[in-house]
Formats: sequence, C-alpha cells, structure tokens
Amino acid sequence: MRIPKIKIPKKYLKIGAWVLGVFLIVCMALGAVAYSKREALLKKMMAKAIAKADRDYGLEIKIGSAGFTGLSTVKMTAISIVPKERDTLSNIGELSVGVKLLPLIFGNVKLSEVKMSNGFVSVVLKDSTTNIDFILKRKKKDSTENKGKSNLSEIANNILNQVLYKIPDDMDVKNMVFKFNDHDTAKLSFATVAVIDGGDLKSTINVNHGESTWHIDGYVNPGSKELSFTAYADGKKLELPYLNNKLHAKLSFDTLQTELKNAKYSGNDYKISGSWSVKNMLINQPRIASNDIIVQSAKLDADILVGPNYIALDSSSTAYLKNAEIHPFIKYTLGKNKIYELKLNAPEQDAQAVLNAFPQGLFESLEGLKVQGKVKYNLNFYLDTKIPDSVRFNSTLTPVDFKITKWGKTDLQKINSPFVYTPYEYGKPMRDITIGPANHNFTPLNQISKNFINAVLTAEDPSFFTHNGFVEESIRKSIAVNYKEKKFKRGGSTISMQLVKNVYLSRQKTLARKAEEILIVWLIEHNHLVSKNRMLEVYFNIMELGKNIYGIGEASRYYFGKQPADLTIGDGLFLASIVPKPKAAMYKFMAGGGLKPYMFNYFRFMGNIMARRGLTPADTSGYGFYNVRLREGLRQYLAPDTSAVDTSAFDGDDDEGMPPVIMQDNNKNLFDRIFGGRKNDTTTVKPADTTKTRKQLRQERREQRRLQKELEKGL
Repeated sequence: MRIPKIKIPKKYLKIGAWVLGVFLIVCMALGAVAYSKREALLKKMMAKAIAKADRDYGLEIKIGSAGFTGLSTVKMTAISIVPKERDTLSNIGELSVGVKLLPLIFGNVKLSEVKMSNGFVSVVLKDSTTNIDFILKRKKKDSTENKGKSNLSEIANNILNQVLYKIPDDMDVKNMVFKFNDHDTAKLSFATVAVIDGGDLKSTINVNHGESTWHIDGYVNPGSKELSFTAYADGKKLELPYLNNKLHAKLSFDTLQTELKNAKYSGNDYKISGSWSVKNMLINQPRIASNDIIVQSAKLDADILVGPNYIALDSSSTAYLKNAEIHPFIKYTLGKNKIYELKLNAPEQDAQAVLNAFPQGLFESLEGLKVQGKVKYNLNFYLDTKIPDSVRFNSTLTPVDFKITKWGKTDLQKINSPFVYTPYEYGKPMRDITIGPANHNFTPLNQISKNFINAVLTAEDPSFFTHNGFVEESIRKSIAVNYKEKKFKRGGSTISMQLVKNVYLSRQKTLARKAEEILIVWLIEHNHLVSKNRMLEVYFNIMELGKNIYGIGEASRYYFGKQPADLTIGDGLFLASIVPKPKAAMYKFMAGGGLKPYMFNYFRFMGNIMARRGLTPADTSGYGFYNVRLREGLRQYLAPDTSAVDTSAFDGDDDEGMPPVIMQDNNKNLFDRIFGGRKNDTTTVKPADTTKTRKQLRQERREQRRLQKELEKGL
C-alpha cells in the first residue's frame, strides 16, 4: 500500500523556517551570554555549594583555583574537605570534571570525563565518631524529606541512575590513595591508578604499601546500564586484610567477577539482572569451621526484583557450585508486619556431582565418600512476623536410585559393631568408653526398663521410630518460639541428630559441623545404615546423665543402686528430667534422699502424657514421684533442706503444652546460641529460688561444691 503524499503550502514552510531560525539565534545568543559569564556563574555556584556544605553538613571545603578548560569541563586545584572537629576526609591536588550537555538541559548531570591526581581520601574511625558522620546527617534529612514516599522500586531506580550517572565515559586517576583507619587497630591503604577509555576499564591498586597488587578490569557502559568487572591480584590470591586483622577471619580468592546486564521496569517492579562468580575462594573463620574452606567455583545468575514494598531474588535465578545447581527464591516484604520467604529448588541431578560440589574442608568425615544415583531438593519457608505461629517450613532431600558405593574418612556403619566412644568436656576428652559387651556397664536395649525408654522418648523424641531423622513440626515450632522470644530458646534436634553429633563429629561448634550433622543423619536414616533399635541402644549407653556419668548402666547404679532393667516409672521420669542439664541432677534431691517438691508437677505432667499414649497406667499420686529414692551412699553429699520451692513449673496437661527447650546463657552471641547448647533441651527448668538472702545462697553454693568434691574423692 502506498502512503499518500502530504502537500504542505509553501507559506507554512517559510513560517516554520523563520521560527526555527529565530529560535536557534536566540539559543546562540543566550549561549554566548552564558559562555561569556560562565566563570562568574561558576564562582557563584561554588560559593553557594561551599556555604551549603558548611551549613548543612559541617564540612569545611577549600578550593585553591577553579575555572573552565573547555565548553563543559571544570578544572579545580588544591581541594581539601575537612569535617568540623574531625580528621581530614580528602585532599586532592588536581580535579577536572566534564559533563554531557544534552542531559544537562533536562536536569540530569551525567559525567563525560573525570581526571584526578595527587591526593587522598581517608576514612577514620576513632572512639565513637568518624569523619564521615555528615553522611548520617544527610540520610536523616533525606528520610525526613521522603517520609511517606516508600515505593522501593522508584527508590532503587533513582539510586541506580545516580550511581551510573557518576561513572564517566573517560577517566584518568593517578597517584590517588584511599585509606581506612579503624581505631588504629586495622589500617588499609589503596594507592590507585585507573583509566577508562571508550568504556574499557584498567586499574592497578597497590595495597598497604606493597603488600599486594590488585587489578580491577572490565567494561562500563552506564548509558545502557551495562557493567562488567573482574578483580584479581598479581602472583597471589586477592585477600582482604581488614578481615584478617580486625575480625580474625581470612577471605581470599583467585578471581571475583560481577556483571550488571540490565536494569529496567517490569510492570510495577524494577528488575535488575546480573551475575556474580568466584574462583578458589578460601574462607577461614572459627565460627564457620575450624579449618580452611575452599569454594573452587561458584556463580550466581540473579534477577533481583524491587517492588513497591518488597525486595526479592526471583526464582528465575540460578546458583552454581561447580556442576551442581539450585534455584533460590528469597523475598523480604516491608510493612507493619514484615514477611520473610525462602524457597530452594534443586532439580534432579547426579548425586556424586552434588557431593563433589561441596566446598573442600566443609565435611571432613565425608571426604572420599562415593555414591551413585541422583538427588533433588526442595525447601519452603514462610514467616509472617504478625502471626509467627503460622510459620511454614518443610525441607525434602529426595534420593533417586541412590546408593553409597565407598565409605569416606568415616564408616557410617561403625556403630553396628562394638566401638570406643570418647566423651568430651569443654573440648577435653574425659575417658574412653567401650560400647559393647566388653564393658560391664554396657546394657543391651532389651535389658533396659521400658519405664526409662518411654520416659526419655516422651521427653526427647516421641516420634523417633517413625521419623527419618528430622521432625519438621518440631523445627517449625522452634522457629516460632525463637522468633517470639527473640533468642534461641527451643531447639529441634532428634535423638538421631544427637547421636550423630556425639559419635561421628568433632566437638567444634561451628556452622560446618551443624551442616555435616544434618547430612550424616540423612545418609544413615534414608539408607537404613543403622537400625532404629541399635541407634537407641547406643544413645542410651553414651548419654550423659551426671558429672562423668555416661550411659544408663552407670546412671542406674550410681543414683539408685539398681540394674537398668529394674528402673521404676519414677526412676525413669527422674532420669529423663536431667537429660537437658545432667550436672544439676543432685540438686533435685532433698537431704533425706527424696525428690524436692517442685519436681512433682514435672512427674504429673510427663506421666499424664505417657498415660494418654498408653505407655503407663494413669496414676493420680504422681507416677512414682514419692518412691524415687537416692541410694543411701550418696545422701551424705546432699545439702540440707532449705526453703520451699515454687511448684507451678509444670501445670499443663496436654501434649501441645509440653515444656519448650530452655537452657541458654543470655550472654552468648548468635553463633553460641545456635551451636553452644550441648544437649537437646526439651523441658523447662524452673529458676532457682530467690527468696533466700545472698549470703545464704553463697553458703549453700560453697557447701554444694564441698560435697561434690568429697563425692568425687569417694568415687
């Protein structure tokens, strides 16, 4: 189809030409006037900016000279920036800045050229102050001005644009030093030379006066929102000395790459696409692992979505560890109540490839393990902080024709035969204990009283014989309780997890050891490497039930002078009650050998649960509470009976009201609270009576210590 010609009368063309010509002449005239007065305008604008910096941010800015060197390029010399009553922030010998004219007409300042030489930028942390405190003032002011403007997608778009606008098309940085001083305990110095030429970035960074030489090379195209950087060091790994010196952590890598591929609106969301990858990253931090961990190859192809009130890593993202892959989804929603969401989806893939993908040094006991078949993994977590009890959590690692073909460093079936167990106290081995017939205290499962077995299972792990090593409902409840309490008050360990922790793993309490514990439990349970009865038998023969008392054989004779088969329901409930804190066992007895009255409610509470489950007959008199008697030979070491104790510690009578896991030191930090607990806590321990005077309490503690020492000598 031909487009018809549009005929425009010549007089209209002439009028248009005249208008355009006049407009150009006016623009040229205005430009000429502006050009002739630009030096005066520059001085006026600089004076205004310096006054504003002093008034609003307390910055004293001095500029030796300033002037235009081209149509849109300003050159300044002898620039200094000093915050009031703080160390000098910056001193620059020479700075030239050029801007693009076309964006400037529309109010956007985009840099076309930057040249900087002979100077430094120094950040100093001293006491409770820094020389960049003025940034906090600016943030406070910006937050006040933007109050009510909470569209995160718009904020993300504006911030990213501002950052990109400050990246010039051409840059030349020479003899610039960037310094950081943290209370004189950790110092960093980066002497930098950098060039951007036609979008290509080349840089050389001298770290700490020759300690190492870094390079950051890449490509920048701010207009198209495309950036790509690669960081590496000459002849060695690229290390972060601040972490080494200040945080007692070590982090290094061969190369680190990052790329911004695109950033644009997708509906109401602002979508940022990019990738991050690392080669041979080494991590060493005592809370993570006791040894070096090496991540040989890792990459994240990420799509980040910023919505009106949330930030999310979209499920289209893919994380790679060597040849294994997983698709993560992470979302954080702001509002009156915050919402946390996490989903992980690893498609079905080769099991050995997944095992090989784990960082070197992460799982010491599994090194050399060979498997065949495939596995897939799914995790779903959702927490609405307004209703934490509705938290959702499920985690599934599914084997497909999975089989172990060769053991690694540790034989996971070793406990099927007699073996030697070594308990530890505060990192030191106590003694070797043979778990087998050669030890006269070893007790086969069929020779242990059902009263004890049922009491411990009820308190510690009621679904032991039906779960596969983990109880998702218990974990879910623990998450809800811990979030509401704002501390790690309740744990979710099963007997399987406690057994693996004590028999197979080192005593270091680290993130790596916890992850290894979970994996070993899965391998044992899903491959039926050890029967449930044998696991329970070993657990009962290694569990700590008092100071240097290990196993039910030692405990039953020590406390009651009985064989494990002869334990009554009361004996079983008492022993179950001391599992969370075994060294406090003797404090539960009165001088005459009977239990202190506050224990009655525990017996009634746990006994009622066992009775409803058909594990013991109903007993209104306290399920053997009054029949529990400490053997006579130990009574001489008990403290005299003193004041009454609160007996309301256990007043619930249903399964949902079971006492939560509580045995935490409030002074411990986050990692200590996660990994510091030695036992799976399942019962609430009532605080000590505080009606006594401080003097009485001190005397009682001294007496208890004296008696304990005499008891140890007697043993």
